[in-house]
Amino acid sequence: VQLQASGGGLVQAGDSRRLSCVASGRTFSRNDMGWFRQAPGKEREFVASVSWGGGSTTYADSVKGRFTISRDNAKNTVYLQMNSLKSEDTAIYYCAVRVWYTSTASEMSDYNFWGQGTLVTVSS
Repeated sequence: VQLQASGGGLVQAGDSRRLSCVASGRTFSRNDMGWFRQAPGKEREFVASVSWGGGSTTYADSVKGRFTISRDNAKNTVYLQMNSLKSEDTAIYYCAVRVWYTSTASEMSDYNFWGQGTLVTVSS
């Protein structure tokens, strides 16, 4: 099982960027998927999650209204559309599969099968 995140890069504040995460090795069409990020010197934090059917999404307050998570189960891919990027969005972004449902969708310990991450750098 492998998750391949891509789409990161250097952008200007205010710009948009779309991240993709492709799963291979098995299908996760029946699992919620999530995006997390880790900024330099900080702990990994929840960004967004999407239910297995795509009908329910959850966002961290810091990205609500700016980021949109979506998925295409036919392509085994989850996306993160990031708009109005800020310097504080600079981080390595990771996708993950939610395999346990012990808590809320933002609970990191409920996720497994982490991708390798893609770096987003926002310059002001």
